[in-house]
Amino acid sequence: MRIAVLASGEGTNLQALIDELHAPGGAVELVAVAADRVDAPALGRAQAAGIDTEAFPRERFSDRPARDAAITAWLEAHGVQLVVLAGYMALLDAAFVRRWAGSLVNVHPSLLPAFPGMGAIEQALDYGAPLFGVTVHLVDEGIDTGPILLQEAAALPAARTPEEVHAALRPIEHRLLCAAVRAFADGGVRPDPGHPRRWLVG
Repeated sequence: MRIAVLASGEGTNLQALIDELHAPGGAVELVAVAADRVDAPALGRAQAAGIDTEAFPRERFSDRPARDAAITAWLEAHGVQLVVLAGYMALLDAAFVRRWAGSLVNVHPSLLPAFPGMGAIEQALDYGAPLFGVTVHLVDEGIDTGPILLQEAAALPAARTPEEVHAALRPIEHRLLCAAVRAFADGGVRPDPGHPRRWLVG
């Protein structure tokens, strides 16, 4: 399966995909990595692995739909079958989401539907939640409202800072995201006929 990753920052989830799954010509091949920042370290990680990269900074385009249409055209030119949002901080327009419906995956640092959107960890800390977690889900036109694929909780009652929580959740993010992508490649992700908002993995 030909995979693309969209990222904005360090690219640690991208690196996990490269280390665990990427096999040129194999069952999982990362063929394209795009970022919304020209200086995103994720682009360097992809280039080091021989993966084609491109930056689509906002200022290069007249508006979000124009940028996202350009990203779609670039992904289609690479024959992409699954798009993974791995720390991609830019909002995507509805046309992009519809084009990749069912093949657009995001990893989010909370137990959705709790604490959606930006600053999920900070939201949970402000709320006083002792339980944190990671969700891998399909993307729809809402904010972190798409069908949940995989989820794992982490009890961190002593955590006081976002950095502490991030450090604890990062290995979970890597493991769940890799598991979800592997399941897509194996044909093991499908809608649940008994529930309109649930997808089955495995």
